Amino acid sequence: MKHDRIHAREPSHHVDRWEVGTIERIRERDGHCVVDVADEDGETVELVVTLAVRDLFVGRLDLAADESPVGSRVWFRRKRGQ
Repeated sequence: MKHDRIHAREPSHHVDRWEVGTIERIRERDGHCVVDVADEDGETVELVVTLAVRDLFVGRLDLAADESPVGSRVWFRRKRGQ
């Protein structure tokens, strides 16, 4: 399975390949993390990443310990289906 890419901070490499979005929902499915992101056009994009990547990007968001990542701005690249 190809996994999508997601960053909590604006990437400094290949900036033209990344899209900006806002997290709408995070959930688990089949041992993976599914992140629903609203892109700049308001369309929902479903991103699939590993649980380790989820822990990494959520940990890098500027959030209080009890704060949800929903509503946070992220940068992403879709890999599946390309």
